[in-house]
Amino acid sequence: MRVLGIETSCDDTGIALYDSEQGLLAHALYSQIKTHQKYGGVVPELAARDHVRKVIPLVDAVMEEAGVAPNSVDGIAYTSGPGLAGALLAGSAIAKGLAFAWDVPTVGVHHMEGHMLAPMLEEDAPDFPFIALLVSGGHTLLARVQAVGEYEILGMMPLAKRLIKLPSCLGWVIQVGQPYRKRPRWATQSVSNSLDQ
Repeated sequence: MRVLGIETSCDDTGIALYDSEQGLLAHALYSQIKTHQKYGGVVPELAARDHVRKVIPLVDAVMEEAGVAPNSVDGIAYTSGPGLAGALLAGSAIAKGLAFAWDVPTVGVHHMEGHMLAPMLEEDAPDFPFIALLVSGGHTLLARVQAVGEYEILGMMPLAKRLIKLPSCLGWVIQVGQPYRKRPRWATQSVSNSLDQ
């Protein structure tokens, strides 16, 4: 079975073509970091608009790289949530439009379940049950994975979103893979000096 995957839960557009016998045939990712950088965080409306512009060209690129025609795709999977409403809607609408045009079914995939089961795509996939730690924005959790569709949440961290925003509250500018550019005033002082102020 060949499935086209469309991921638009936040600010990255991810497209992949997976074959149940051959594995990952091709994939592409478009990052919106530059779009949102000047705002200090993701702007949902801009993210959704960018997905609308990028999904189809990325699908075309993935299909071409894999050497696969639409008539050999058996279904389309798309992220159904959680995530940014507009971004999810963009991905869902495009997935359903392609599915209608290609006469194939669609399936919505829960964002966290996708992360939790991603190791199952590896050659050395874990055996059930296993423990999964998900660190994904505001959805950080620890779960026992019994089987596909059977999960026991062992713990959650609802403050994850606040922790992610902590550096900007401190005046730091942090980018993925980059060091912070501005050191807060207190970071250059000794602990005793900063406590006295």
